[in-house]
Amino acid sequence: MKFSALVERVRGAGAAAWRTHYEAVAARERGEDVLILSVGDPDLETPAAVVERAIRQLRSGDTHYLPAAGRDALRAAIARAHARRSGQPVAAENVVYLAGAQNALFVTSLCLAGPGDEVVTFEPLYPTYPATIEVSGARLVRAPATAACRPDVAALGALIGPRTRAILWASPNNPSGVVLNEQELDVIAGLARRHDLWLIADEVYAGLAPGGRVPSLGATLPERMVTLGSLSKSHAMTGWRAGWLVGPRELALHAEHVAMCMLFGLPGFIQDAAIAALELADEAEARIREYCSARQALFARGIAGIAALRPLLPEAGMFMLIDVSGTGLTGAEFVRALYAAQRVSVMDGAAFGAATAHCVRVCFATDDGTIERACARLRSFCEAYLG
Repeated sequence: MKFSALVERVRGAGAAAWRTHYEAVAARERGEDVLILSVGDPDLETPAAVVERAIRQLRSGDTHYLPAAGRDALRAAIARAHARRSGQPVAAENVVYLAGAQNALFVTSLCLAGPGDEVVTFEPLYPTYPATIEVSGARLVRAPATAACRPDVAALGALIGPRTRAILWASPNNPSGVVLNEQELDVIAGLARRHDLWLIADEVYAGLAPGGRVPSLGATLPERMVTLGSLSKSHAMTGWRAGWLVGPRELALHAEHVAMCMLFGLPGFIQDAAIAALELADEAEARIREYCSARQALFARGIAGIAALRPLLPEAGMFMLIDVSGTGLTGAEFVRALYAAQRVSVMDGAAFGAATAHCVRVCFATDDGTIERACARLRSFCEAYLG
């Protein structure tokens, strides 16, 4: 039987990068001694007030259909949070609540680009970006990174052509932890004006940046800016699937139509819990920033002195890239050899683009004991391998 071309576009080349991770998860479920540092799921509980709000709403019968764009009170709360973070004046009508930021990017892609169009983004990039953008029929064009894993904005202009529809970036970046600065955003803004482009900013990790905010073009170019956000990382709510997009009213209307035919609304008890989460955002974000800062420092100390490893310290977030070229291995080879020898799961840097193929990505948002054991195993692995 035949399938549409869509199945190839959504499969994505990045899917293979999760092979070791899923092997490790299966091994852990069998009770085996594995350490998983390959996924960004913070080892924290969802705030109790959020859980209690969801339970209360469930018991009160909040389990029926709701508007496709989300409950008005939630959309208004998201708008207020976005305005505080970015300085962009928005209202509930600019917001569409969706099943996580990944879903929000999927909907944005369908609304802004189509067959023959191009969307430009920067390496390194999250592995699902290509499939999520190319589901629309558009092509993802990758801009290079500098040696420090910053976006090479000087190279960006040459990649923009008559088919370009948008520029996409994540700040803080996953996997590098880089936060785009005002000068880099000024270059992007100039290109957007010159070429009449949409701008898509994935700010899922913004609450983990210093002070809980990142430089934004929302107030500068509100008519062409789409911002993606969620509660997954900031509130340890990865499984709740609570995310959104913020953009011009006309885009929000189109996104609502997509949400209507794809989701037909999302659970009310989770939406009300999301309101509770936004009410305590300052506290929750301060908690995750402190948590990640302490564990980043612990991990960096744990691998200090391993000559074959060169950590690339992030500005924000819960990940660290490690240059493993000193071992003589590629990122992919290092991942497989480390897991085989020490049962530690990390991510291949090549999953995020050619610029980081010599690296692996480690998530340090886990408990101290896991970090300490993982660092000891990394040290043992490098000593044994190089020896």
